[in-house]
Amino acid sequence: MTREDFDLKKVNDWLDAHSALIATVFLAAVLIGGAFWMRSCQDKKGNMIEVGVTHSNAIDLTPAQIRSIESIGEWEFLAIADEEMIDTVRRRLFGRDRLVRIYRGTLHIGINLEECKEGWVLAHGDTVSVTLPGVRLLSDRFIDEARTRSFYESGDWSAAAKEALYHKAANAMKRRCLTPANMRKAEDNAREQFTSLFRSFGFNHFEIRFE
Repeated sequence: MTREDFDLKKVNDWLDAHSALIATVFLAAVLIGGAFWMRSCQDKKGNMIEVGVTHSNAIDLTPAQIRSIESIGEWEFLAIADEEMIDTVRRRLFGRDRLVRIYRGTLHIGINLEECKEGWVLAHGDTVSVTLPGVRLLSDRFIDEARTRSFYESGDWSAAAKEALYHKAANAMKRRCLTPANMRKAEDNAREQFTSLFRSFGFNHFEIRFE
C-alpha cells in the first residue's frame, strides 16, 4: 500500500467516525441561515415583506426626445390653394383707369413647435397629454407672384398701386380660406399626426388640445 492510499484510508475512516457530527453541523448551518433570511424579510414590526415582480406601464419620454420634436419647427396640417380676381378703379377728369389682376397662391395652416410652452408634453403611465399652440397661417407670403397675371389694364399704374392690389388680394384669400371649418380641419389633422407620433413611442392613450 502506498502512502497516498494510506492517507486516503485515514480520511475515510475519520469521515465514517464523525458522519453524525458533520450532519448535525450542516443542519445547524442551514437552520441559522434560514433564520437570518426570514429576519431580513420582515419589517420592524415583524410582518413579512412581500417580494415579487411588478410590471409598470409607465413610458419614459426623455428631454432629448421632446427637444427633437420641438426642432421640427413649423408643421403644416392643411394647405389650401386659391385664386382671386381683384380690381381697382381710378377716376380722372375724362373717364377712368381700371386694373384687374388674377392672383394665385397656397395658404399653409399649421403650428410652430418652437412656440410650445414649458411642460407641453406630460406623460403618465401609457397616457400622454399634449398642449399645442393654436393652428394659424404659417406665412403671410402665400401669393405666387410668378403666377400673377394682369387680366385687364388701362392707364398707367405705379408700383405702389400694384402693391396695394396685392394686399387686397391677400386679404381676400384669407377671408375665403381661413374659415372656422378649415381651422378645425387643420386641428383634426394635427391630432391625427401627433397621435401617430406618440403611438410610435409606445403610448396607448392620447389627450391632445390646443391653446
